[in-house]
Amino acid sequence: MPRSAIAMGLAIALLTGCTAPRAEVPAPQTDDQKVLYALGLVISRNLAPLGFNEAELAVIEAGLTDGVLGNDPKVDLETFGPKIQGMLEARAAQATALEKQAGAEFCTKAAAEPGAVTTESGVVYLELQPGTGASPGPADTVKIHYHGTLRDGEVFDSSLEHEPVSLTLNQFIKCFSEGIQKMKVGGKSKIVCPSDTAYGDAGRAPMIRGGAPLVFEITLLEIVGAPVETPNAP
Repeated sequence: MPRSAIAMGLAIALLTGCTAPRAEVPAPQTDDQKVLYALGLVISRNLAPLGFNEAELAVIEAGLTDGVLGNDPKVDLETFGPKIQGMLEARAAQATALEKQAGAEFCTKAAAEPGAVTTESGVVYLELQPGTGASPGPADTVKIHYHGTLRDGEVFDSSLEHEPVSLTLNQFIKCFSEGIQKMKVGGKSKIVCPSDTAYGDAGRAPMIRGGAPLVFEITLLEIVGAPVETPNAP
């Protein structure tokens, strides 16, 4: 969802002090209701990293309702509108700090697994199945299958449901490139990436939060040769 749309929605949403408890909403039944519910899920992916609690979400919901239905706003937009960005930035920074702390603990635990090797950059490499071929260099193009998850196991990207991908190692995140260079053709490995070797404090919306570590299981199928453009790879 574009930042302008999110900001506009939040500008409306934060205009009320109402914290009345919400009535339980029945599960969607019709296709239209399910599409509307899906819209809520899409919006939630942008709000979830900011750590709003249930009472705060009730305020947001009330503000959104007043704005969409044209009810009289309960606060002055010119006074409180300019404060929205500061609130969002503070929330994002706090959420990132908490995620980095949890991520550091996650990486430490991964590094303690039998057979795990930690590189100088902090990437944790664990060979799951040894290969017998050559290892790629930093500018090589490789064909791989990969499965990427967050520290809670949620899948954020995977090639397992489609064809393998070919990518040039020096075009992508540091840990991905660094880990694959330790592999041999035919091998499978697990690579745990501290956030500063992945997407850092910025994350990659909507699924990868700022400060999030990443986990990849990768099978190196082939070293292809000439560089190729693969803009949708990790």
